[in-house]
Amino acid sequence: MKRKVAQQKSSDKWKRKVFAAILLVVCVGSLVYMQTRCSQIMALASLRSQFVPKPKIAFLFIARNRLPLDMVWDAFFKGEENRFSIFVHPRPGFIFNKATTRSVHFMNRQVNDSIQVDWGEASMIEAERILLRHALEDPFNERFVFLSDSCIPLYNFSYTYDYIISTSTSFVDSFADTKEGRYNPKMSPVIPVHNWRKGSQWAVLNRNHAQVVVNDTTVFPMFQQHCKKKSLPEFWRDRPLPADGSKEHNCISDEHYVQTLLAQEGLEGEVTRRSLSHSSWDLSASKDRERRGWHPVTYKLADATPMLIQSIKLLEHNQ
Repeated sequence: MKRKVAQQKSSDKWKRKVFAAILLVVCVGSLVYMQTRCSQIMALASLRSQFVPKPKIAFLFIARNRLPLDMVWDAFFKGEENRFSIFVHPRPGFIFNKATTRSVHFMNRQVNDSIQVDWGEASMIEAERILLRHALEDPFNERFVFLSDSCIPLYNFSYTYDYIISTSTSFVDSFADTKEGRYNPKMSPVIPVHNWRKGSQWAVLNRNHAQVVVNDTTVFPMFQQHCKKKSLPEFWRDRPLPADGSKEHNCISDEHYVQTLLAQEGLEGEVTRRSLSHSSWDLSASKDRERRGWHPVTYKLADATPMLIQSIKLLEHNQ
């Protein structure tokens, strides 16, 4: 009887050892499996992160034809091909090829439905809308920067990219325009005067605001009909002489459209109210009082010194 009990105890002890050994093997195997799977998942995530496109900035140039500073932009864009796209609105029929640009980044980047643009007229904002329509076709374009053919970058690409992408807001110089002469009462009630805004044309829009501009069917027609620049004396020989020039509404479409549209749509809370483009306005530059202040200062080659660039950066930083 005692022998049977001893044998039973020995058998139970052996079974426990076997069970413990099996359990240890299972635990070690599970640990190895989990570590392997974890490594595989991390490797896959790393691999995917390499192939998932980063948000891009669309640089939208409004140009007469050639871009005289294309090589400055070429140096700016070099090596960053996956983080930007370029669209240019030149005069109809103009093509960027080896004969018209020195930069591969601008090659064939003209839109195929450009229009004739007149300064200060609604055709300027239509050109902006055309550029946005093309840029929005790329789902990875998240920011949209309006530029002229005379703009240059003040900072390198990485700094510019991080600054723009790091915030979800648009950068739009916008303020209530209370001076008489710009707002045409004929715009009311579609555009009430309390939504009338003014600011710089050179805005940076997020994707949502870019879509608002493209989809607009209310504010833009009002600008086409009632926002006209004041005729200047040198143009009177080509146009009917105004009965009373003092009563003309001097409305420059591109200085009002985006700002007023965003106000109309109740989106001003999503906007940082300043432009990221620097312009220097010299009100005493012209002897003609009618034209004084209509255009910013043009910097010549002799003006383009490191001291000037530094002073502009400092000025923009303090704003």
